[in-house]
Amino acid sequence: MTLFSSPAHRPAAPSSPGSAHPTVARSGTRPALHARHRAVMPDWLALYYEDPIELTHGEGRHVWDAEGRRYLDFFGGILTTMTAHALPEVTAAVSEQAGRILHTSTLYLDRHMVELAERIATLSGIPDARVFFTTSGTEANDAALLLATSYRRSNQILAMRNSYHGRSFSSVAVTGNAGWSPTSLSPFQTLYVHGGVRSSGPYAELPDADFTAACVADLEDMLGQTHGNVAALIAEPVQGVGGFTAPPDGLYAAFREVLDRHGILWISDEVQTGWGRTGDHFWGWQAHAAAGPPDLLTFAKGIGNGMSVGGVVARAEVMNCLDANSISTFGGSPVTMAAGLANLTYLLEHDLQSNARRVGGLLIERLRAAGARLPVVREVRGRGLMIGIELAGADGEPSPRAASLAIEYAREQGLLIGKGGRGAGTLRIAPPLSLNIAEAEEGAVLLEEALRQVQSTIDGERQP
Repeated sequence: MTLFSSPAHRPAAPSSPGSAHPTVARSGTRPALHARHRAVMPDWLALYYEDPIELTHGEGRHVWDAEGRRYLDFFGGILTTMTAHALPEVTAAVSEQAGRILHTSTLYLDRHMVELAERIATLSGIPDARVFFTTSGTEANDAALLLATSYRRSNQILAMRNSYHGRSFSSVAVTGNAGWSPTSLSPFQTLYVHGGVRSSGPYAELPDADFTAACVADLEDMLGQTHGNVAALIAEPVQGVGGFTAPPDGLYAAFREVLDRHGILWISDEVQTGWGRTGDHFWGWQAHAAAGPPDLLTFAKGIGNGMSVGGVVARAEVMNCLDANSISTFGGSPVTMAAGLANLTYLLEHDLQSNARRVGGLLIERLRAAGARLPVVREVRGRGLMIGIELAGADGEPSPRAASLAIEYAREQGLLIGKGGRGAGTLRIAPPLSLNIAEAEEGAVLLEEALRQVQSTIDGERQP
């Protein structure tokens, strides 16, 4: 019995001579391309799948590989294809601007950059907001850390356990997920506090109110043992790479009361949670709205719909604290700003936040019903179109083996998903926000079948 009112629907891939994306078969070339990749790229540059695929084009919520196979995309280039693949409004904006001028830098006025900054400043909820554009979420968090430490004249940073904030030297230094922290060297004294993961850790069995109180007490205790003034807390409202984990609503509001007493800034890392993906809120921080807006907010990924757009929003007093020259060569480029403005306009005019809430809510319930029948599924969690499925081994601990099997089996079924979390044992589901009910049902059916295959494989491996 389905929870969706519309049937699954998979139209055939376009293949006629006049179609927008003709199928191009390149059978046999993929192993060669993989070998070339391995010969010239770093060993640590991860690729999904034992037999990696090359994606050549996309449309709507679907992508095609170089051999002509179509996939329903439930990961969106790591939550980046926010509205749709090949969205006409965005591609037209990119094409038109590219035909005018590709690059100028922030040394010159740019109308698209000013217009996008005006809209983001208003949407952020931060009073007297200023916006600085970057090319990625990593760079946005790096800029926010520079601003906070400069403003507070301190290199002490509070961060959440299990967090991820990017791959630069500074953002790795505040990442609380060991799987994404390749060095212990750091420009900061980073202090990690509890709260980002609700379903595991020392406070997991507590009711929400007691969980929040225990995390606040941990924060108070941590601050009581520091020397000097802590600059900021950086936190993802929903931990992305961490497996779409989140604290109870209101935890960061409770934290904010403590932070304000000490003059500590709050950086909300909205790189993955922003732009309405969680459905209930436009920004993740709004689940903790009693605290009011953060002092700094970072964004990236979805706003560019695949173009390299990131940035930081801060109240003017903080943003303007730097006493040295600073520009961005590529942040806020004319083409990416035109794309971001067109994409944000489409998102708001089509109310994709409400669609994420409605379709995402149905999808979560569908996946929870499927997971309840499979011991390998430890937990289905999430909000809107940001859903995590934590898989467990026989010992009840997160199973990276199960997650790796699941993404392989899902791909074989024609579905692309991601993975992350503690021990890389969580599946990450984050399709474009325009996902419709039929596509959600289709994806749920494919994913349930993949999970059944995982269960069967693991059960078979346990046989004597």
